[in-house]
Amino acid sequence: MKILVANVNTTQTMTDSIAAQARAAAGPDTEIVGITPRFGADSCEGNFESYLAAIAVMDSIVNYEGEYDAVVQAGYGEHGREGLQELLDVPVVDITEAAASTAMFLGHKYSVVTTLDRAVPLIEDRLKLAGLDDRCASVRASGMAVLELEENPELAVEAIVRQAELAVTEDKAEVIVLGCGGMANLEEKIKERCGVPVVDGVAAAVTIAESLVRLGLTTSKVRTYGTPRPKKVIGWPITQG
Repeated sequence: MKILVANVNTTQTMTDSIAAQARAAAGPDTEIVGITPRFGADSCEGNFESYLAAIAVMDSIVNYEGEYDAVVQAGYGEHGREGLQELLDVPVVDITEAAASTAMFLGHKYSVVTTLDRAVPLIEDRLKLAGLDDRCASVRASGMAVLELEENPELAVEAIVRQAELAVTEDKAEVIVLGCGGMANLEEKIKERCGVPVVDGVAAAVTIAESLVRLGLTTSKVRTYGTPRPKKVIGWPITQG
């Protein structure tokens, strides 16, 4: 089985980190291929960058040479999953929805800890659109920019863990969801401090994608995510084969 794991930004080191997290969660018979878009922003923290990333990820997947069995979109709260589902015949799993749905198996309410405060409304909207918001206790911002997760890891960890603690004590969350693909490897630190299950979206999405492939299931094409009607797409950036 081969799964493409698409980073939504152009930072290769983050793609490598996300791919490593995916491989750690995947089964021994699963090949993980990390995808970095050929254009876009070096981090996604707002609507402009999110919509740009949606086009960039579609472009990178459509132009990928070779066969694959599923796609994971590894941007928390980002746009674009629906477009991929229209374009592809294989399962498409978004880490936002994968993490939240997994958390709901583990406790009554979950909280998301993300990066900057400006990302909070985007995540809230994506959870509402997916019908996953009723059991979300809160979406909390650590105040750390996406790239700071790599540049200042010690500071980032403390800020994220602190917000997780507040989500548990003040918002009554029973599960913590890591609200950024670049927050891999923080699960143990949060568990130690908060004593609750912690869900990483990349790991959750990969295991869900594997399950869908093994069950022989993929996106319904009868209506909402039907293949796009044949049209002439003019100019840069996306091309269809």
